[in-house]
Amino acid sequence: MTLSGNPEEAGPEVSVAAGTATYIRFDAPIDKASVEVEGRPMRFRWVDVGERLVAVEPSVDLGVEEKLVVRVRYKDGASPAGATLVLASHPTRVDKEVEVVRRPRTVETLEAALAEKEAELATLRASSGLAGLVFSGRLDPYGVQARRIMSAPEGAWGGLKVADGVGYRASSWALAVVRVRNLPGQSPWRPGVARLIRADGTAVKVLSVDMNKAQLAPGEEGIVTVEPEAPSWEVGDVFRLELLDKSGVRPLPALDVAL
Repeated sequence: MTLSGNPEEAGPEVSVAAGTATYIRFDAPIDKASVEVEGRPMRFRWVDVGERLVAVEPSVDLGVEEKLVVRVRYKDGASPAGATLVLASHPTRVDKEVEVVRRPRTVETLEAALAEKEAELATLRASSGLAGLVFSGRLDPYGVQARRIMSAPEGAWGGLKVADGVGYRASSWALAVVRVRNLPGQSPWRPGVARLIRADGTAVKVLSVDMNKAQLAPGEEGIVTVEPEAPSWEVGDVFRLELLDKSGVRPLPALDVAL
C-alpha cells in the first residue's frame, strides 16, 4: 500500500478477520509510542508494535460498515510524517501481510521544500554573526564591556582546572565565559546547572549553560558560557559563579565574575 502524503485523502483500507493476525510493515522506523489503534481494548485480542511493524488480531469480525483507524508517526521526519490506515472486515478476503510505503515526492514538492529550507537558512544567517547582533538589538550604541574573572583558583578541583574567564556586559544581556580543562586520566566532563549569586546572597536567574563541545575528554579544554537574565544590576557588580557538572559530583570551584 502506498501513502499519498495528502492528509485530506482517506487512508488505505486493510482487511482483517477475527482469529487471524495481520502484519502491517512500514518502510521506515516508526515511533512506537505514537501508535494508535482505534477500538483496541474491546475489538482486538492481540496488538503488537515493533520498530517497523504493527500486528493486530481482532477478537470479533467488524460490522459491515464498521471501520477502525490505525495511526502511526515515522521517526525520520520525512514526508509524510505519519500514516493513517483503516481496518475493516471483508466477506471473502483478509490481508495477512501488508507493506506500507511512502509515495516518492514529486519535483514540485521537492522544489517547494527546498525553497522553504532556503528561506529558513536566510533567516538563520540574518540572525547570526555580527550583523545578527545588530538586527536582534543585542548590540547597540552603548556597546559591550568585558572584564576578566576576578579570581581563578590555583591547582585542580575534581580533576578540573580553570584556565581563565571573562564577564561580558551589554545594555540588554550579560555572559560569563570560563575556559575549563579536564585533566588527563579523568572521566569525561560536561556542564550541568549554574548559579550566579549576588553579593547579598540572592540568586540571578540563569537562562542557559552551554559549552563549545559536547563533553570534555581527558586532557581536553573547552569554553563554558553562562547567560543570566537581562541585567538589572549596576555595571561591574561581582557575582559568585557556581557550576555543577551533569553527574553532580565534579563541580567547578566557585568563581568571582564581574558583569
